[in-house]
Amino acid sequence: MSIKELLQIKNHRPWTLPQGGWKYYQEWNDAIFLHWQVEEQELRKWVPDTLEIDLFEGKAWVSVVAFDMERIRPKVLPAFSPISNFHEINIRTYVNYKGKQGVYFLSIEGSKRLSCQMAKSLSALPYRYSVMKRKQGMYRSTNDPLEDRLHLDFEIGASVKQKSQLEWWLMERYALFQDSPGAINAYEIHHAPWPAKKVTLTSIELNYPRFSELFSGRPDLCHYSSGVQVLAWGNEKYLSENVALESNGN
Repeated sequence: MSIKELLQIKNHRPWTLPQGGWKYYQEWNDAIFLHWQVEEQELRKWVPDTLEIDLFEGKAWVSVVAFDMERIRPKVLPAFSPISNFHEINIRTYVNYKGKQGVYFLSIEGSKRLSCQMAKSLSALPYRYSVMKRKQGMYRSTNDPLEDRLHLDFEIGASVKQKSQLEWWLMERYALFQDSPGAINAYEIHHAPWPAKKVTLTSIELNYPRFSELFSGRPDLCHYSSGVQVLAWGNEKYLSENVALESNGN
């Protein structure tokens, strides 16, 4: 759909669209969502104290999202596929900050070194390079220096006609918050609701040693989505004392 049409799809949003113009366009396609219920006390070790851990019915969650990042570009420039298209894996949890529910990334991996370097420098998000490949029904990621590994084989099933409250809570997030020295970086995004399908994992090998006390084994819940078109606004930075520091297009 066109960007004008995308901006008109907004009744599902928990708050109004951000003021000012969007800065970046991107697509998150062929996404596999893996969700684990985790111990809040263990999760707290990984989340800055400034951010409140968001709970669903008193329980904390962590998700691994493996997808294809495509056509990422600034508003004023076309996409350049050698940089703008790559495989990506997010390990994220759910937080509240300044009255908004969002996500916090424990880790972000990308399949192209230059893309990771540029994304990290422009966004201050924790991108790093891993070797990845995928084809229909298969996703592979390996990072030998960190001994990280995610190998998935899966079968896509029927559409989810109506998401449950938990599924909506896990999938529909329109802000992300990330820490940098002395500050929290806040980013707002917009997309239509994720179209969801059931997915069966025929095999899973998951090994992230530094997160081994947080989650492991088969997920408690999983989904597949064909993807969404995404608009992102600029980074708004807050001092640790929650005073707005600056707002820019990065």
